[in-house]
Amino acid sequence: MATASSSGYRPGLVDLKSAEISREIFVNEAIYAEEQEKIFARAWLLVGHESQIPNPGDFVAACMGEESVILCRDRAGEVHVFLNSCRHRGMKVCRYDEGNTAVFTCPYHGWSYGTDGRLIGVPYFREAYHSTLDRSQWGLVEVAQLARYKGSVWATWDPTAPPFLEYLGDFTRFLDLQLDGWDGREAQAEVLGGIEKWLVPCNWKFPAENFSGDTYHNISHRSVDLAGIGPSGSGRRDMGERNVSRKLHVCIPDRGHQTIHYVLPKDELPPPAYQNAPIVAEYFRHCEEEKQRRLGDMARLVGAPGEIFPNTALLSRQPRTMAAWHPRGPHQTECWRWFFVDKDAPSEVKAFLRDYYIRYSGPGGMTEQDDMENWNYAHAASRGTIARRHPYNYQQGIGTAVANYEYQGLRVPGEVIDITDVQSSEQPARNFYRRWAEFMEAPDWDALATWRRNDRAAAE
Repeated sequence: MATASSSGYRPGLVDLKSAEISREIFVNEAIYAEEQEKIFARAWLLVGHESQIPNPGDFVAACMGEESVILCRDRAGEVHVFLNSCRHRGMKVCRYDEGNTAVFTCPYHGWSYGTDGRLIGVPYFREAYHSTLDRSQWGLVEVAQLARYKGSVWATWDPTAPPFLEYLGDFTRFLDLQLDGWDGREAQAEVLGGIEKWLVPCNWKFPAENFSGDTYHNISHRSVDLAGIGPSGSGRRDMGERNVSRKLHVCIPDRGHQTIHYVLPKDELPPPAYQNAPIVAEYFRHCEEEKQRRLGDMARLVGAPGEIFPNTALLSRQPRTMAAWHPRGPHQTECWRWFFVDKDAPSEVKAFLRDYYIRYSGPGGMTEQDDMENWNYAHAASRGTIARRHPYNYQQGIGTAVANYEYQGLRVPGEVIDITDVQSSEQPARNFYRRWAEFMEAPDWDALATWRRNDRAAAE
């Protein structure tokens, strides 16, 4: 096992000096097993949204990496995340996607648990256990830390992990674009319908890298663009914003989060969208005006695809979604996608967006089908004996990132590359794999922080 250093890469696998990534990290069974312990057991992971469990007793089945978990609201209204596994022999105690219940009962031997996780029912408690089983010690396994942020629910298995907002760092303002209202009010988002779930024969890092900020693959979506299914009824979904904004790659290097981002010129609203649906168009026109009135200069920030390390994707604009890339072995990923609307949006707006979202994203969506084909073939190309001898190239835009980027008085945090003219860089992917290497090398959170300090000192 290589040891952590200030070199900024994992020797032989992630080389940030040459910007080369070994294909081995996508297909190697031992590396995959190590990821489950060192990344998914330590990082903060998206579990769901409170709008999925509005009432006491509500629950939804969720995932944290490979682990099945239950997101639920107990009878007192508190939110919990439990491992979906009976403490007796491990059977799932919840086998439904969603619902409302007073107890979770294991169908194997009948142990039952309250929505607060307590073991409350044990068959033959007096006869088989002589009334001596300490039920207080055998409740459902609960996550080490849980965070509720503007309706979203996050959790980690690591009690030593930093608080969630510290984990986000300067990326918080980009998550806000996902969860706040289109008119600038805080925490207005709700999940529209259920969760789209599907399997892709690729490693989880392919979609995570893609949503980190890959602007180089737009040729893949040429047919979608030509079909004109954008929010205005024609052209790309983000063409109006692209035409008037500065387009940025934004990376938070100490955290491993990154995003594509638009910054509008001062005192300019985004061009009108959804013009083929007048009621919807008027709603969004009003929202944009209200957001500018409430937020001032901050209303100039327009969200686009991004990734919260390790496996949560954001798309806060068109369409407005979040996704989680759940690992299912080195060669398969289970994709979960939530769609969002403002909770008090008119019913006509919600119906319109539901149709547009489904048409655009998910396993039946026109763009996601393109993406999946790319990821499938890229993964297959990483498995061959000869192919694995040759690394992938991540050299776009090396050395062009700047700190404290500013455009017409609005400062953007992190390492920023203005790609308005150059169209593409691979700084987001390099940032993602830098953080991946840090998690894989550092044995604990203290070591992660030390490595980052050493890495910054070496760069300076």
